[in-house]
Amino acid sequence: MLVVSRFLAIMSIVTFKGAFLGAQPYELQPVSGPGGSEYAHQKVQFWDKATKADGFWLFEPSDPMPDSAEVIVFMHGYGAYNPMAYGKWIKHLVAKGNIVIYPRYQYNLLFPRPNAFPANAAKGIKDALKLLQTPGHVQPKTEKIIYLGHSYGGVINANLGVNWKKYGIPEPAAMLLAEPGSGPFKGARLDDYSGLPKDMNLLVIVGEDDYVVGAEFGSIVFNTAVNTPKRNFVIQRRDTTSQYGVWASHSEPYCYDLDFDIGVRNFTALRVLGTSRVNFVDFYCYWKLGDALIDFTRTGQNGHIAFGNTAAQRFMGMHPDGRPVRPLDVILPDVQIKLVSRRQNSSTTLD
Repeated sequence: MLVVSRFLAIMSIVTFKGAFLGAQPYELQPVSGPGGSEYAHQKVQFWDKATKADGFWLFEPSDPMPDSAEVIVFMHGYGAYNPMAYGKWIKHLVAKGNIVIYPRYQYNLLFPRPNAFPANAAKGIKDALKLLQTPGHVQPKTEKIIYLGHSYGGVINANLGVNWKKYGIPEPAAMLLAEPGSGPFKGARLDDYSGLPKDMNLLVIVGEDDYVVGAEFGSIVFNTAVNTPKRNFVIQRRDTTSQYGVWASHSEPYCYDLDFDIGVRNFTALRVLGTSRVNFVDFYCYWKLGDALIDFTRTGQNGHIAFGNTAAQRFMGMHPDGRPVRPLDVILPDVQIKLVSRRQNSSTTLD
């Protein structure tokens, strides 16, 4: 269990107990390497500045509290404006030494319309960076800022990646789009992503059984980001051959943690509570590839895990009986993705 103490209504201190000091805090999680449990910090400062649609939540590493830290923008999916939805992933990132900015971008499921999401998210990012510049906060490093996003958050991030100058936010050095898509909506989508930064590192990850948004949007980004050569398209597959079922649904990036619960119980929050799990897909897909992407972008390390269709990139861990979990499929930039069906990632074909 994690210990939480709350005060001043706008800020919380969440304590990572001793399990984070080199031991495995979660079953099946590797001890070291990208996705692993080597953590540098034991607490996170959790700031709530999200009363409006353009607000934000802020997570800073503590115990020890560094003077400065690199920044990650974490863009939630549609309706997931309760940060508990990705709480364990956020804790993982903060315990590794990152500041995490979590823009709200929508007030509720109906307001505002999706065309307003990028501007709201951008204001949240800018306001969070301003707060970080004030006394009592970890000073932000933004030269190599990373943008992570799930579902509609991936659509917003891709838009911001093209329009970062317009919105006055830091240029993304890397971006991970986890099962990106907009479902029946079209707001914030672009026809073409050739305007993404040329030197940005880009991972697009889709789930084989994502019947909420499918692989359509991710394929558009991957196919049209022709001026961003460092990009891979990753397909996460199901594997139900052991008691540790590995699924590939739209819900796989969810990993709720009630330490960050703000009480919202809309349709998305209920889906999170009903489908969230922490398993191989977190440790060896989203967390591993996210960590490797961060390392490669900032230090040049672990590029062989983030990119290249290597064995290390595809590896998804081992079943308890010693068999490898079904590996990831990776598509490189010289291949165009052709979709037979928007909702069936398994029917994706390649030219």
